[in-house]
Amino acid sequence: MTTEHPFAPFIRILGKGKNGSRSLTQAEAHEAFGMILRDEVMPEQLGAFLMLLRIKEESGEEIAGFVQAVRDSLAVPEHLSADLDWSSYAGKRRHLPWFILAVLALADSGIRIFMHGASGHTPGRIYTREVLKELELPIAEDWQQVEAQLDSHNFSYMDLEQLCPKLHHMIELRPILGLRSPVHTLSRQVNPLRAPATLQSIFHPGYQLIHQQAEVLLAEAEMAVIKGDGGEVEVNPDAECMVYKVEKGHACDELWPSYFPRRHVKPASLDISELRAVWRGESEDEYALGAIHMTIAVALKLLGHTEDQAGALSLAKKQWQLRDKKRL
Repeated sequence: MTTEHPFAPFIRILGKGKNGSRSLTQAEAHEAFGMILRDEVMPEQLGAFLMLLRIKEESGEEIAGFVQAVRDSLAVPEHLSADLDWSSYAGKRRHLPWFILAVLALADSGIRIFMHGASGHTPGRIYTREVLKELELPIAEDWQQVEAQLDSHNFSYMDLEQLCPKLHHMIELRPILGLRSPVHTLSRQVNPLRAPATLQSIFHPGYQLIHQQAEVLLAEAEMAVIKGDGGEVEVNPDAECMVYKVEKGHACDELWPSYFPRRHVKPASLDISELRAVWRGESEDEYALGAIHMTIAVALKLLGHTEDQAGALSLAKKQWQLRDKKRL
């Protein structure tokens, strides 16, 4: 190739040395990721682009531009809506995914929740998709199924493989590249149904601020991002929880105190069937109930169902008690 490839300037911006490189602007990020999604880049360029971003760490402007490009590429029916967008990309390793029961309890109270996530890119973790299959809950393969599930049960999950196959392919590059890429960050913020509120979680310190900055730039939703257990949107009841929020276009933070005065011992093994037992009231797992109550409370406060933490926690316990125990 004798003529410079149209994507080469974006790689040069990121990789022109310690003094010459810089972050992409939001407009540049939008253009660059649009080219990636349209298969207008070479595999070598994609790898270089993702890893250069990883080295410097993505900026809020870059993530906002990437998210805009992904949204442009999705053919989501305009009439399809949800109250809350919930991302699930990390998987659980130390504890069971109690957040799934929190989501179902919220759905039982009438809140329409669309969840999207990825599965299996890190060995040894339990991912939402396999848990939903174990609990015999449907998984949406297309937008028609999403609509039907939201209308019938106020909850629908779609895997990234169906939501955006190209993003799924990029997440699956992790074993090849040896590192996570910005795709893990931007996928959480896609909010394809443009829900007015979105809940996200990230495990690595510092990325909460990137999510917050990107959401301010996107200016479309109320957002809360936490350092959830294992990287999922699940409050650890044994520790304080800092919630990084965007309210009416402005960034703010909120500290939630720990639910328990002492820490619990991590279970020796994880049995997915215990989720059904806790949901049905057949098992009283103290840690599980604390995680469920706290996670519901953070969601309710984000949605504006209550103005203070005490009220949110009280309402969360009430909603948990009113859940349909025959659902699972």
